[in-house]
Amino acid sequence: MFPDPKKQKNATGPAMSGKRKKLSMRERISAFKNLPRFFKMIWETSPAMALGNILLRLTKAAIPVVMLWVGKLIIDEIILQMGSETPVYTLIYSYLALEFGLAVMSDVINRGITLLDSQLGDLFSNRTSVKLIRHAATLDLNQFEDSEFYDKLERARRQTTSRTILMSQVLSQVQDMVTIAFFAAGLIAFKPVLLVILLIAVIPSFLGETRFSEAGYSLTRSWTPQRRELDYLRYIGASDESAKEVKIFGLQDFLAERFERLADSYYRANRKLAVSRAFWGSALSVIGTAAYYGAYVFIAVDTVRGNITVGQLTFLAGSFLQMRNMLQSIMNRFSQIAESALYLQDLFDFFALRPEIRTSVGIPVPNPIREGFTFENVGFKYRNAESWSLRRLSFRLAAGEKLALVGENGAGKTTLVKLLARLYEPTEGRILLDGRDLRDYELRDLRRNVSIIFQDYQKFQLEAGENIAVGDIEQREADRKIRDSALKSLADSVIEKLPGGYSQMLGRRFLGGVDLSGGEWQKIALARAYMGEAQLMILDEPTSALDARAENEVFIRFSDLMKGRTAVLISHRFSTVRMADRILFLENGQMRELGSHEQLMALDGKYASLFSLQAKGYT
Repeated sequence: MFPDPKKQKNATGPAMSGKRKKLSMRERISAFKNLPRFFKMIWETSPAMALGNILLRLTKAAIPVVMLWVGKLIIDEIILQMGSETPVYTLIYSYLALEFGLAVMSDVINRGITLLDSQLGDLFSNRTSVKLIRHAATLDLNQFEDSEFYDKLERARRQTTSRTILMSQVLSQVQDMVTIAFFAAGLIAFKPVLLVILLIAVIPSFLGETRFSEAGYSLTRSWTPQRRELDYLRYIGASDESAKEVKIFGLQDFLAERFERLADSYYRANRKLAVSRAFWGSALSVIGTAAYYGAYVFIAVDTVRGNITVGQLTFLAGSFLQMRNMLQSIMNRFSQIAESALYLQDLFDFFALRPEIRTSVGIPVPNPIREGFTFENVGFKYRNAESWSLRRLSFRLAAGEKLALVGENGAGKTTLVKLLARLYEPTEGRILLDGRDLRDYELRDLRRNVSIIFQDYQKFQLEAGENIAVGDIEQREADRKIRDSALKSLADSVIEKLPGGYSQMLGRRFLGGVDLSGGEWQKIALARAYMGEAQLMILDEPTSALDARAENEVFIRFSDLMKGRTAVLISHRFSTVRMADRILFLENGQMRELGSHEQLMALDGKYASLFSLQAKGYT
């Protein structure tokens, strides 16, 4: 069952209860420290585009002031010529031509900025997504099994696309600040008091926007687990993978109601903030509007008194209006940038995560392995678990030996093979390979020498040949190797029936895809095991969807093909595992019995009892 949203607090901590976390001023200010690193990433994405964008924006920053000044000259010249008996239009035409040229130039520059923003943003998003994929692959398996980690991963994923607008926001901020500097010079030259009025106009609105941006960030962050659950409910409610269960068990109302209840809770929390933001934003904007018209009255009176010209009135009024709008935008954008910088921290926090499983010495894996693997009092406990998954496990897996692992569900069989591949690290004890601690071997080399096909193998929505090639992705162009692997796993007969053969897209997610039966998918997955040159082959319940005869054929073929190589088999069918050299019987995470099939039957212990019980089902 899904976690009850009402119990989220107890299950996963206070942050998941839907309550907003109050951010301190120190946290808000520290978020701006992310911007240099962010722009360094943008510069590394494309230095040429980044530089071109900056230059275009700096050029664009000067145009509004120049156009207003030219407008002032046009008006003053018109008034001057109106009082002349023989008007001369030369300067008027020249000023109009200049303003026309500036308008065209401004439009062209705007389009160039938009183009570069779009292209650079797409490149940055792609580059960051690639970096996220690569970094996620370096992290430990047990990190992926932790809910807090998934919250960080979800927030980081969102930043790969949603934060690209931050680049435009910051560059626009710089552009507007340069423009305001030009305007401010003009105001100071004529009426310095207008700058004071301007600050009165924009500061209240800025403080309000900053406050609500912080609240919005806190709300979004605290609701990450619930939004992740909403995405999950949305997916399983309309997915080919869950359609059968939804229909047969009539889950549509349950899923829809659960989604609606959780979505409404988020909507109500967000609505409360949005309504408050709209109300106070409107109230504070009245102050800014009143200040603007107060300034307008001030310069209008000065014009009537003859202290300034009509052209200067136009320039000052236009400058004040544009400065007010730009300052308003800058202030509002400032809070948006602060909010975006806070979100950006989520991305950097994810990149800061480091795996616990690392190479200590980095020696290459011996080829061939001569002695094998030795477990010395190995124990393993999952993060936040109260009980041990494995405890006091000591045995030896000799080089070239075929070992079968048997036991009831939850006995620790899959955990054991994950320890062999260093997907997990022992909580206590150690594992040796040819007499040296497994931690001493270079991690990538170790995993190249261990091939595992899990019971919950991935059904990749890729071409049939690519689905097999993932077993050794560097060999994805080696058609002969792929076909040979398919032949060994009996997947060749499955692929021959497909319309597109090895180029056929598998799964229903993409156009033209063809889905397979459970047994057919398992044969495709088994072919991956034969792609590489791993010295240790592990099959973890890879044939559960096959009938007894097909499974027996697969294991017989596997046994023949694995001669000289070390292998570990996990299966609930005792008739299959008896072909192994030795059988390790696990119970409650501990070794109960170890020996060949004949030895364990002679022992007349738990293995013999369960073997006899299972055998009765075939008589």
